[in-house]
Amino acid sequence: MPEPRVTIKIPRPLYERILKSIEGSGFSSATDFIVYVLRDVMSGAGRDVTDGELTREELEAIKQRLKNLGYL
Repeated sequence: MPEPRVTIKIPRPLYERILKSIEGSGFSSATDFIVYVLRDVMSGAGRDVTDGELTREELEAIKQRLKNLGYL
């Protein structure tokens, strides 16, 4: 059974930028790309983040990665 999903809203210009970025990349949709990026960001470089406790440095690194990807 597939995992349940939720809807997340992002600005239309960002969505269109993602669509252009994934052309010919192997991602079949913007959703696939966004899920990939978020999983990568949340992986914490192999660290288990399920405890919900992130250090200040980890939070800053996540913010910087999101900014570099155009999310912030």
